[in-house]
Amino acid sequence: MNYRTLNKAELLDRLDFRCIHRHNGLSHPECYEQARSKKERIGHLDIEASNLDASFGIVLCYCIKEDGGKTLERSITSKELKNGTMDKGVVKQCVEDMRKFDRLTFHYGDRFDIPFLRTRAVYHGLDFPLYKEIKGTDTCSILWKKFKLHSNRLEAACKFFGIESKAHPIKQDIWITALGGNKKSLDYILTHCREDVASLEALYHKISDHNNIINKSI
Repeated sequence: MNYRTLNKAELLDRLDFRCIHRHNGLSHPECYEQARSKKERIGHLDIEASNLDASFGIVLCYCIKEDGGKTLERSITSKELKNGTMDKGVVKQCVEDMRKFDRLTFHYGDRFDIPFLRTRAVYHGLDFPLYKEIKGTDTCSILWKKFKLHSNRLEAACKFFGIESKAHPIKQDIWITALGGNKKSLDYILTHCREDVASLEALYHKISDHNNIINKSI
């Protein structure tokens, strides 16, 4: 390829691109051409955790809803809570599923879901996606920049936009009993997470056209 024929915008896009081999679009032009010719695969991500800080908390479950499609998910098991492996299996599967998408959306995920997952992955010695490997879009940031709601929480935004949400709200006693391995509580939390990604997908499509969806890395 004659790189002198590229305009500035394409040159910068190739330099900013990262393929699955962790090269840019200049050193791996075939990967770049293949990625740019296909439709971007979008997943809507949410996690539920036992604490707001990953140094003290663990991931109880995650869901990634394929845009317009199925949901990939995994919940921690009672056995994992009791045998000391804790959330390693959940985080490992989540990381593998994250890599199936070109872009992930989340709500307040820039400050919670992604840093929490990254911290737990590093703690367990897992290979978390590196800079520029997966793009991320935070619907909370779009609300903050482009709208003026009384609250930018997912539930409040869904109510404003007429989106059905949370038939299974957060209940303190359920989160506490889940940590003891109560299967009914763990199932409830996973259902709550499923509802969140369904709401997130609908919210993303309601508000994404009001903002430039940039190629920002998770």
